[in-house]
Amino acid sequence: MAAETTYRYRFRVDGRVVHCGITTDLARREQEHRRRWPTGRIEQVGQATTREEAWRWERQQAEQRYNSAS
Repeated sequence: MAAETTYRYRFRVDGRVVHCGITTDLARREQEHRRRWPTGRIEQVGQATTREEAWRWERQQAEQRYNSAS
């Protein structure tokens, strides 16, 4: 498996981020999210990266959301 196969993304509806995460297939993941948010669009964040680096980014995003909600 190639080292850089994981993508970081944000999913937006009407300009608002409703979800962010990581995936190996942006098109598939967008379709999955569009079941819940039909008008939404996926936005790739940065370049493809390693799974480890993507997980680190995803944890940071979750912490930021948690801290901003407190």
